[in-house]
Amino acid sequence: MKHCIGCANGLDALKLIIKAYGFRNGDEIIVPANTYIASILAISDNGCTPVLVEPDINTYNINPDLIEEKITDKTRAVLVVHLYGQAVQMDKIWALAKKYNLKIIEDSAQAHGALYNGKCTGSLGDASGFSFYPGKNLGCLGDGGAVTTNDDELAQKIRALRNYGSHIKYHNLYQGSNSRLDEIQAAILSVKLPELDKDNKRRREISKYYRENISTSKIILPHTDNEMSHVWHIFAVRTSNRNDFQAYLKQNEIQTLIHYPIPPHKQPAYKEWNNLSFPLTEEIHDTILSLPISPVMTDDEVKKVVEVINAF
Repeated sequence: MKHCIGCANGLDALKLIIKAYGFRNGDEIIVPANTYIASILAISDNGCTPVLVEPDINTYNINPDLIEEKITDKTRAVLVVHLYGQAVQMDKIWALAKKYNLKIIEDSAQAHGALYNGKCTGSLGDASGFSFYPGKNLGCLGDGGAVTTNDDELAQKIRALRNYGSHIKYHNLYQGSNSRLDEIQAAILSVKLPELDKDNKRRREISKYYRENISTSKIILPHTDNEMSHVWHIFAVRTSNRNDFQAYLKQNEIQTLIHYPIPPHKQPAYKEWNNLSFPLTEEIHDTILSLPISPVMTDDEVKKVVEVINAF
């Protein structure tokens, strides 16, 4: 991409993109219902209206076949989230964006280096937000983020918006914010970036071993159609017996996390949505559990996870 603009964190990256486009209050942005809440906060913080769409139960990404029915005369963009590290199936979304003159905004916070048709996430839409939170595939030692885009005008505006709305000190073109990428974090990222592909390769090796060797029928393993489209930021399985399964793994010194226990439409922050029903999203949030996956895991550690799970 022509422009990569550092900012304070991944949420700010998305907020800056939406603000720079100048969408008006009440403009609608389509977003997956099962995403992390940051994707949705970026929309509502700009006065826009998030329009939730169910995911594909196999990939956990937004279901492209359900987007068109949610498009109205107020729709301005589709915010796609490459959830857990897997690139969204973009072909139908590209076609819809062209048909309805919509912007495509990527939330690439979990998908550094994932490929779709040979192109990296972050280059699949009009602009993309990245997070460099320490746990990400490319992480710094604190908070950090970036926007990527080929749009010269958008990039120029975002550079000002992240710096009090200013290109020249004390000359403020916009009502901006203070959201610059800290120099120390940028230095750390510069050292780690050349290792990203190698680290992602190791994540793919671990994921492949899990998927080929976990044999219990009590959990549903994640799915991908293309190994290069997934960088396995998270290895998420589903089980109807999550509490017992998680407790069992903890007893065997295997840490797990839930990404994420409460869907956005059931959060108190969006109480106006609490009566809405998104069955697939709710099923995912009620059954999902993330197993350990990291490029620093040893082969023995990976084998232990499999052995313990198969004995459950």
